[in-house]
Amino acid sequence: MTLSEEELSRLFRVRKTLMEMLSDRGYLVGDFEINMSKYEFLQKYGENMKREDLVLQKAKRNNSSDQEAEMLVNIKNHVLIPEHQTLTPEEKKTLLERYTVKETQLPRIQITDPIARYYGLKRGQVVKIIRPSETAGRYVTYRYVV
Repeated sequence: MTLSEEELSRLFRVRKTLMEMLSDRGYLVGDFEINMSKYEFLQKYGENMKREDLVLQKAKRNNSSDQEAEMLVNIKNHVLIPEHQTLTPEEKKTLLERYTVKETQLPRIQITDPIARYYGLKRGQVVKIIRPSETAGRYVTYRYVV
């Protein structure tokens, strides 16, 4: 199935913007990838391309060792990290109604926190943290992802 000229132009522009964005975010992207002409794009992918042909894999500049270091230990299993459970939207709504608070009144967890990155938490989500407690058996708290 050959794509229309409009679809080819659209995919070319999407790919160019994506390359620029990845470069701006610190990924390894060559100038030739950013400056690829439409003609070069068509030569590389052809007029019968599928969107799957445009899948990319890029590495971050100068921090592959940092990414590897994060993966050496599963932080979720560390003795000092309590259990974390991501609340569903319904559970979040129930929690806010039960305590008559707004989500912004909850204690916060940064989206860059290692455990937030581990679980792939998004801004606006709420995570339930269950800690062991000598007096109560367990202590439950909640964090709002910012």
